Amino acid sequence: MAMTDFHTDEVPAERGPLLHEHTQRLSYADTDPAGILYYAAWFPRMEALQTEYLFLNGLRQDTLLERFGWWTVSRATHCDYLLPAKLFDEITVELRVGKIGTSSVRFDFEMWRRADNALVATASNWLVSVSPDQRPIRLPAVLRECLVGKDG
Repeated sequence: MAMTDFHTDEVPAERGPLLHEHTQRLSYADTDPAGILYYAAWFPRMEALQTEYLFLNGLRQDTLLERFGWWTVSRATHCDYLLPAKLFDEITVELRVGKIGTSSVRFDFEMWRRADNALVATASNWLVSVSPDQRPIRLPAVLRECLVGKDG
């Protein structure tokens, strides 16, 4: 994909339901000496949004094993940088359900610059449910319900 301006009328074709979002202004700590977002700065934002969503739905990573007998691990993460984000840009990061598999879920992220409604990055994180000995297990019902609702 070429670096192109994406605006709300040109969003990615395959988008899962919006689960959660957060808006934050980029700070000095986020940028390189040129004032452009340092590429790795997206990853803590993605993890924080995903963690907050699961936390708000009663799935605290620090208590999953004790409460349910399983926990989750990240298997892979991918990010596409579409446009530069700069110091003091106000960015909204959206969390969406990508694909739900037998033992994993792909969370998709969209990073939007609010000033011009431009999509500056997209990303995915694959989360796997595992047993205490780190073997993949079927996605637990409580996690699946958190992703698709009780009727899904």
